[in-house]
Amino acid sequence: MQDATSGAPAQAAVTRAGRKEWVGLAVLALPALLVAMDIGALFLALPHLSADLGITGAQQLWVTDIYGFMLAGFLPTMGTLGDRVGRRRLLLIGATFFTLTSLLAAYSTSGAELIVARALLGVAGASLSPSTLALISTMFQDPKQQKQAIGIWSTCLFGGTALGPVIGGVMLEYFWWGSVFLLGVPVMVLLLAVGPKALPEFRNPEAGRLDYLSVLLSLGAVLPVVWGVKEFAAGGAADPVPAVAAIVAGLAPGVLFVRRQGALDHPMIDVGLFRRREFTGVLLVMSLGSLALAGMGIMSSQWIQSVADVSPGAAGLLQAPTGFGFAVGTALSAVLLKWFRPRTTMIIGASLSAAAYLVITQATATGWLAAVVLCYTLAALGVGPTYAQGTGIVVGSVPPEKAGSAASLSETSTVFGSTLGLALLGSLGAAVYRHRVSAAALHAIPGVDAGRARKNVAVADGIAAGLPHDAAEALRHTAGTAFTTAMTVVALACAVVCVGAALIVKLLIRDLGPVPAVPEAPENSAAPVNSVNSVNSEQDSPAAAVPLSKDVASG
Repeated sequence: MQDATSGAPAQAAVTRAGRKEWVGLAVLALPALLVAMDIGALFLALPHLSADLGITGAQQLWVTDIYGFMLAGFLPTMGTLGDRVGRRRLLLIGATFFTLTSLLAAYSTSGAELIVARALLGVAGASLSPSTLALISTMFQDPKQQKQAIGIWSTCLFGGTALGPVIGGVMLEYFWWGSVFLLGVPVMVLLLAVGPKALPEFRNPEAGRLDYLSVLLSLGAVLPVVWGVKEFAAGGAADPVPAVAAIVAGLAPGVLFVRRQGALDHPMIDVGLFRRREFTGVLLVMSLGSLALAGMGIMSSQWIQSVADVSPGAAGLLQAPTGFGFAVGTALSAVLLKWFRPRTTMIIGASLSAAAYLVITQATATGWLAAVVLCYTLAALGVGPTYAQGTGIVVGSVPPEKAGSAASLSETSTVFGSTLGLALLGSLGAAVYRHRVSAAALHAIPGVDAGRARKNVAVADGIAAGLPHDAAEALRHTAGTAFTTAMTVVALACAVVCVGAALIVKLLIRDLGPVPAVPEAPENSAAPVNSVNSVNSEQDSPAAAVPLSKDVASG
């Protein structure tokens, strides 16, 4: 970008981060690491807690789903609340609450108690990620440093995805299932100890008071819709009235919420951002990628343990490459931009994921362990380009004082996608499993409780452990074959989702192009950066910058 009169490069005056800010970044990486570790470890623990607590298939889905439901429901509120009351304060309050609810989940004695604990964990988790990304945008105002900081934060998130199954698997080898919920306790204690000194406080002095009606409307929109979709997917087609009524009940507050945001001087969410085609498209594509990964994640983790008969520790190691696939995909995004247009890299990634899922559709109950692990890793790698560019686009679309609200939109899109993936695709897999495991086939096996065995494959595997050899093998074969079919059906659905994501990129982000490079500011400059280009430009490597279309860049 050049000065109109002189033709000289325009200088963006920004403050470069020092040692204190980089130490603060290390502290902010802890919540990202924790949340990702928690999800991966929970998938491994599902068969164990299902057998120990005797939970039903529906309760099993609620254990995994309710965290994401509450997280998605409260993210908009927490994002804007941090801008108002202080991002560091909200982060530390959330860390305290997260620690206490982790203890409650670890020592739950029933499925209902565990579901309640997971719901409270979701509320606490909603205060962590938006505050983290918003503080990063505050501490790192230099475009190049801010891009590096978000990259490091993302790497920690992906690293947690990889480490969660490994650490969780080792803990499940030696401790009870509740130990996986204790992974976050020492991390949160460290954050509480170091955070007050290492992190700056920031609040928007002009943010105004929190609009409580907007809070109620956002919750009234998100929670009923997600519940209705989940219930319909879980078998509500036989009696769709409650599920449809819930969805309709959520749509009304959603419309009122959007209209209210447009009328407020200090809205929770700037709905005008969604008029930008690229902004909306990126959020939608991020949601779809998360949906497919979460749906396949819950199926593959159970398949590895209950069908491929892998121990929890080994299963954790086998699922670790998924997190590294994320990291590699993110790193390759910048490399691919040297040869391809930005939207092309996103289409390549979505196409790679779709191809990987299509290979999984050919899986059988035996001999496919390595192929399933490899293909799921490649699917995660394919999401990398979209996630790498999308996070920077969303957080960089607003001035720093509104970064918390913008960060909540980025997190909400991925969390909402993951939650729907667990609900829709998890419910689809459960329905296919129940359909394939016929009661007649189970009654033919001596000593089998057909009703219990049809709940889920983990329960069937637990029943088989107490049967004579021949009966156990027959039950494992019947249940394993049925669950493999369920996994392949879900894989096909994931492939369709990824193809849809590629089409959205082509249709909505067709003008995506490189943004003008912003020259590096003087070392002692103090003016804040409010441009959308603050995250997405880099003087030294224009090809590595996160690109936007002209209408987004001019914002």
